[in-house]
Amino acid sequence: MSRFMKSMQNFLGFVTLALALGVTQSAQAGTAAEIDAAVKDAVQRFTKEVAGGQEFVNSAKGLLVFPKVYKGGFIVGVEGGEGALLVGGQTADYYKTAAASWGLQAGAQAKTVIVAFMTTEALEKFRKSSGWKAGVDGSVAMVDVGAGAALDTKTIKDPVVGFVFGQKGLMANLTLEGSKYEKFTPKK
Repeated sequence: MSRFMKSMQNFLGFVTLALALGVTQSAQAGTAAEIDAAVKDAVQRFTKEVAGGQEFVNSAKGLLVFPKVYKGGFIVGVEGGEGALLVGGQTADYYKTAAASWGLQAGAQAKTVIVAFMTTEALEKFRKSSGWKAGVDGSVAMVDVGAGAALDTKTIKDPVVGFVFGQKGLMANLTLEGSKYEKFTPKK
């Protein structure tokens, strides 16, 4: 291996480690009360900004809500965040999410992620897992509602449905594929 390639490999390893540490630190929401408040705000934003959002929330068996998922990258990207699983409108458990990517990328962003479990079976499978990975342990259908359109619980029949928000509403052409979700205990 050439000296340049070895230097580049070391540099990319350092950048990846620095990003992972930075994203992980940024994603630490803190206490259960802070996570709960941020989750409540995220759900309210969803139901307010998306036509049909309230009906969709009401029909879901469970909602996994990550108010802020931070992503940073320079060739190698990492993302992470903390959130809560709501069952019957109440926090059932707290979860962390993490994912990594590789490719042409640079910069940082924050997004809100909501994963809706539309069937009891899908929710129970998620809750019984010791580390659920989207695309491996379960498929997540991403929903992109165009301008003027509304969510319709009659036409969306997937057992697990995902939504990603940016600063300007639902974001299109995104995936949760490869994102891993693990239960954790937040700070007191």
